[in-house]
Amino acid sequence: MRNRVLQRAFERLELHEGKLSRVVLRGRGGGNTALLPGAVGNTVRLCAGRLPYCNLYVQSARAGERVMNSVKQFIEKKLKLKVNERKSAVARATKRKFLGYSFLKRNGKILRRIAERSLERLTEKVRRLTRRTSAEALPSILERLNRLVNGWVGYYQLADTPSVFKELDEWLRHRLRQLLWKRWKRPKTRYRELVARGVPPTTAREAAGSGKGPWRLSASPPVHQALNNAYWRTQGLMGFSDRYQRLRST
Repeated sequence: MRNRVLQRAFERLELHEGKLSRVVLRGRGGGNTALLPGAVGNTVRLCAGRLPYCNLYVQSARAGERVMNSVKQFIEKKLKLKVNERKSAVARATKRKFLGYSFLKRNGKILRRIAERSLERLTEKVRRLTRRTSAEALPSILERLNRLVNGWVGYYQLADTPSVFKELDEWLRHRLRQLLWKRWKRPKTRYRELVARGVPPTTAREAAGSGKGPWRLSASPPVHQALNNAYWRTQGLMGFSDRYQRLRST
């Protein structure tokens, strides 16, 4: 349901993508909506009556300043509400976020991408789930990660930047390799686990006896070979990119 709402909101913006260049108003924190130029009085009443904040899109910076001033006067004098100055701005649409997304212009087209803050919140959650000091069983960690990936990609499937999802996959697997490497602890255990997963004994012995830290070693070729993409698939890990591609193809 929420993706249909998102899709309709983005479609309303894309109808005007040849003209829209700047976003004009963000008010008090919470959910928001896309509001296009025209009928400003009605749209502001909708914002003030039902939504914590809203975005208004116009064609130029001058129009943005004009609409900003008129909207602020309407909200503060007519509706007796206060505009959050810290969150209100006249700026290019590519510099502001909208429902967790932001925009970029490439080859004359406006594309959707995931806002930086949205990515930061995701990585914070993944870090908590994959702490290398965690004693939680690996299947339980993967199950919780899969729930997170499933819901997060389901929401951000409208992004036009597939490379971001691939980078997230690489980073997540790196986190998981570090977790297992730390858990194996002793050189003897590390050697045994590497050899059991197809790493040549000589190479495994060098990696197991290395004094480098877990994060650096988890990016090394022997650990990569032992804990490769196929290994994580057999463990049931859901990939960001795989989930994104499946949703985009339906």
